[in-house]
Amino acid sequence: MQDIQEFAEEYFAAATDPDRERYFALFDDAVVVVHDDGRSHQGLPAVRRWRTEVPPVHYDLRAVTGTATACRAVAEISGDFPGSPATLRFTFERNTSGRITLLDIAP
Repeated sequence: MQDIQEFAEEYFAAATDPDRERYFALFDDAVVVVHDDGRSHQGLPAVRRWRTEVPPVHYDLRAVTGTATACRAVAEISGDFPGSPATLRFTFERNTSGRITLLDIAP
């Protein structure tokens, strides 16, 4: 399993890659929950729908802390959305294969 800094860098690179499959490949197929903007999305099909609603943004990774299976990244997000730029905290839980099982995005 890659270290948390490499994981966070890959997550944000995949989040801006036009090839959306690169992003979805980071998630576990069966046990995925994403909490964002007061809503929860459970299962990979729901995460796929959620991701299509996310506007194009730029991420500037500020910090990464935690362990290989539970880490937090802080990033400044900028783009065409109200309140841009904003600093958000991304809390990840990953399985032993390194795939995301939980993602919580909060201010």
